[in-house]
Amino acid sequence: MSIKHPIMAVTGSSGAGTTTVMRAFEHIFRREKLKAAVIEGDAFHRYDRVGMRAAMAEHETQGHRNFSHFGPEANLLADLEQTFAQYAATGRCRTRRYLHDHVEAEAAGQSAGTFTPWNEVEAGTDLLFYEGLHGGYADEQVNCARHVDLLIGVVPIINLEWIQKLHRDQNMRGYSQEAVVDTILRRMPDYVNHICPQFSRTHVNFQRVPTVDTSNPFIAKDVPTADESMVVIRFADPHGIDFPYLLSMLDGSWMSRPNNILVPGGKMGLALQLILTPMILRLMDQKRRA
Repeated sequence: MSIKHPIMAVTGSSGAGTTTVMRAFEHIFRREKLKAAVIEGDAFHRYDRVGMRAAMAEHETQGHRNFSHFGPEANLLADLEQTFAQYAATGRCRTRRYLHDHVEAEAAGQSAGTFTPWNEVEAGTDLLFYEGLHGGYADEQVNCARHVDLLIGVVPIINLEWIQKLHRDQNMRGYSQEAVVDTILRRMPDYVNHICPQFSRTHVNFQRVPTVDTSNPFIAKDVPTADESMVVIRFADPHGIDFPYLLSMLDGSWMSRPNNILVPGGKMGLALQLILTPMILRLMDQKRRA
């Protein structure tokens, strides 16, 4: 952690809805005139698309059928921790981008599924913002979480996460349902062992829970809307959280535990603004005083 060069991270698996939270952060940064160095978690994948397919095939020949981006072997997690540590110490670090589709690739003059070259982030940023799979990762060798000043988890219940992934990968990326289901099954051990533990290290978790039947996510025709959901917001440390204010501002919300507040899904954007803004401003105030 660093007072002078704070780091904020949103962690959650693919299809979990971390983009919604990322956009909330962007709105706050714009409104508060904060300049953020942005790092995408995909930048620290170990392999490009072709290399990942080859690595998966090699692991399968060795009887390891669960090799995935959710696990440490497919990522440069020691490099990610070093990047966090370097930014915390100096306010500078390197990153790159993974080009997911032909639109991104064409703009960069490269092929889809490849990485852009490593480059230094812009100088003079107020904070580092990370969004990806492993912002809260920690094991015996690597500890990314210890460098993060504000760690946010985005955790839809598992059936909803699968529905979102199925619809995104089929409709936006052209994958078949069979291919998406195969990916879900292959990732499950890494999800349990490497993604779930991160949500116990977060400062705040946002978990969307649908209020419609999602018992068989593989036949769902559409993704439950925000108005068909509730959001469970869990604070690791409820001290200093003005729950009466939040309840008064978020109609239809209530507390289920001393550190949990439930919010109608349609109010998630407002809840993000109300909860995250004072947390970010507190970090910025500490930075200015340092």
